[in-house]
Amino acid sequence: MRVQWVRVGLTLAAVAVMVAQVGGCGQTKVAGQPSVMGDIDTTDAGGEEVTDGPTGPRDGVPNADLAVENGDGGDMDRLALNAVADLYEYWGKQMPGEFNEDFQKIQRLVSYDSRRDDLTLCGASTREFVNAFYCGGGGEDLIAWDRGVLLPSLSEMFGPMSVVGVLAHEMGHAVQFRLGAKSNMSQSTPTIVREQQADCYMGNFMRWVVKGNSKHFQLNTGKGLNDILATVFFIRDPAGLDSKTEGAHGLAFDRVYAFQEGFSTEDPKRCAAMDVEEIDNRIEEKERSEGDEADKGEAPLDDNVLGLLQESLDEAFKDNNAEQPEITVNGGKCEKGKSTSPVSYCPDENIVGIDLDKLKQIAQPPKDGVQPGADGAGIGDFAAMAEIASRYSLAIQKQVGFPLDDENAGLRTACLTGAWTESTIDEDPNSPDGKLHLAVGDLDEAVAELLQDDSLIAADINGDQVPSGFARVEAFRMGYADGDTACMEEFV
Repeated sequence: MRVQWVRVGLTLAAVAVMVAQVGGCGQTKVAGQPSVMGDIDTTDAGGEEVTDGPTGPRDGVPNADLAVENGDGGDMDRLALNAVADLYEYWGKQMPGEFNEDFQKIQRLVSYDSRRDDLTLCGASTREFVNAFYCGGGGEDLIAWDRGVLLPSLSEMFGPMSVVGVLAHEMGHAVQFRLGAKSNMSQSTPTIVREQQADCYMGNFMRWVVKGNSKHFQLNTGKGLNDILATVFFIRDPAGLDSKTEGAHGLAFDRVYAFQEGFSTEDPKRCAAMDVEEIDNRIEEKERSEGDEADKGEAPLDDNVLGLLQESLDEAFKDNNAEQPEITVNGGKCEKGKSTSPVSYCPDENIVGIDLDKLKQIAQPPKDGVQPGADGAGIGDFAAMAEIASRYSLAIQKQVGFPLDDENAGLRTACLTGAWTESTIDEDPNSPDGKLHLAVGDLDEAVAELLQDDSLIAADINGDQVPSGFARVEAFRMGYADGDTACMEEFV
């Protein structure tokens, strides 16, 4: 960290595992502010009631009878083939109904084990290629998946529905290839447009599963859907990749938006309408500035940075005429009232009490390929700072007159944290000013923390969290896009 230039956060360096190819194998790789998708409430997930029913493969349903090349007949291949079969059914109805086009099934389905198989697919070897991909054009029309590493890893971390989600994304690329101009596709279409559409089509399909239409799978809108969002987060691009770069898939903040848009609208025509202009206006993926490169966006939670965080929050909320709370290192305890680890808002004292040791654990950059927050793994410094900002926002809500423990308190908190986040954007990232500023990848850390089961970013003063991860992210995005006034008006 440089003394005159403090940057907030660094995105997780997770492995980007979904690379698809459209427009010819080995030729083209596909691997305004955001709108808020309708009304948001604490028990809502994109218009669906939050439920905690069963999630995963249905019991007693015969496996799909589909041919796969190089398969081993194991659990991962059965899971993938059942997903493809249900995707066939979905798009077999949607393409004729919505686009007046017949849906043609994939010509080749290929399974491989990246640890040992050396197949040549789309002009490249599958050896050590931990991925799932679609390849179209040049006489090819195939979807392939790594049953040896990728699929079991995702299933172990996020459950079997994460595998279904990956295949739904790849099928989205096949749909693009089939629709062509009807999906705004051409040989010159940037990769990021293809990827945003495919994530959106994935959301369309998952809404169909939630509604009980899938033969082989079921998905609840509580933990089940939260795990799908976590999967989308995990397969994002690493921080510092520009969205205009060939092969760019988008940051988690971008990818989750596209998925949520598809899930919320249900209409695949909405996904097909995503074009260069729309995505250029809202995409957050960008190249690192000189300052980010110098310190990789990391800011240690020391006295200096905590002081800068206090100044940043005071500045962001100064127009509310509230008595602003003081960030205090006291173990995260309140003398009166309930404490919420690792940060508490104490209204009687008007302080934000923090447990610095626990926050430093959250602030640790995670290791590659490790699920953020799992088993004590770190998420990044912005995740820790957003926890503090969420408790600070409760003081603003109290001064304005809002209850701190009603059903909307968590959504207001997430929204106001998003508003503070947007206020830290630096118009000139290469001009040092000694303040905290949003670094490339910080938004991904916010998404990761929002999806943690114990996160405070979307929790009330007692630490009671909004059950829907979908709604948590939507509320944060609303504040980021529309500012604190929207938060106060929306969640009353």
